[in-house]
Amino acid sequence: MELRHYTKLSKADLIQRIEKAKIEKNIRILAHNYQRPEVQEVADYLGDSLDLATKAQALNCQSVLLCGVLFMAETAKILNPELRVLIPDLNATCQLADTISIEELHQAKEEHPDAVVVSYVNTSALVKAASDLCCTSANAAHVVNSIPPGREILFVPDRNLGKWVADCTGRHLILWNGFCYVHEYMTEADVETAKTEHPQAKLVVHPECTPRVAHHAHLITSTNGMVHFANEAEELIVGTEIGLIERLKREYPLKKFHPLCASAICATMKLITLDKVCWALENDQYPVELNPEVIAMARSAIEKMIALRGITNPPSKR
Repeated sequence: MELRHYTKLSKADLIQRIEKAKIEKNIRILAHNYQRPEVQEVADYLGDSLDLATKAQALNCQSVLLCGVLFMAETAKILNPELRVLIPDLNATCQLADTISIEELHQAKEEHPDAVVVSYVNTSALVKAASDLCCTSANAAHVVNSIPPGREILFVPDRNLGKWVADCTGRHLILWNGFCYVHEYMTEADVETAKTEHPQAKLVVHPECTPRVAHHAHLITSTNGMVHFANEAEELIVGTEIGLIERLKREYPLKKFHPLCASAICATMKLITLDKVCWALENDQYPVELNPEVIAMARSAIEKMIALRGITNPPSKR
């Protein structure tokens, strides 16, 4: 059945078919915190980039459907070369990851031949393969602190995350000029409005936000860090993509959550819809294919990060 036919099915029918396909094909659904509410509901596991990078390793299944953007599916494949990894929409790319190409990284490495290259997990498999270490927003400061003092560090591609890491660690970083538009476009005016409307709420923001916005935050942390912090806070203003609000409301129904910016929407994350999930499961689409040499090189950088996972970033509170 073609994808266009799935759009005519009801939500209940789609969910029933999804659950049936998961059992029959021994497949699990991993979904990022920014996914649509209905996609989060059918997921076997929700998490941030650090979680999704490692969860597939612990699953006893034949296949994984990764509901997120392409670099996340690539990372799951890199860590599990024998596992069949699917993504429902190949157009679900990451604008931030696209700000640096492998050619641009090679040029930067030529300009800084002695630098340790730390690449944010929001990068392509090729960029990871040309990096010394990977990091996520949950462990970036710890990864940088693991590098011997005095070593030059090239941090790609998010300039805001890099600036925050430099502030946390006191290390000088050579920063790439990339950014996530969802977080970059949050403003101090948004902060002022949100705090005026919700004076009792604490502001928690993602480190991909600009320093101007992060300066006002009670806590700067990853999306999973926000989920954990919600356990101790009664009311939060959440400075990240609005998909996380849905998870927070579902897990903490008696607490209050407000988006810092209601238009903070990642368009490519939202390309993953329930009908596409169902279609992908039933038709085994789309498989992630990577060159074995790229897998081996990228896996080395990721596994160095995972080896440091025992300690994540220290809390960054104002």
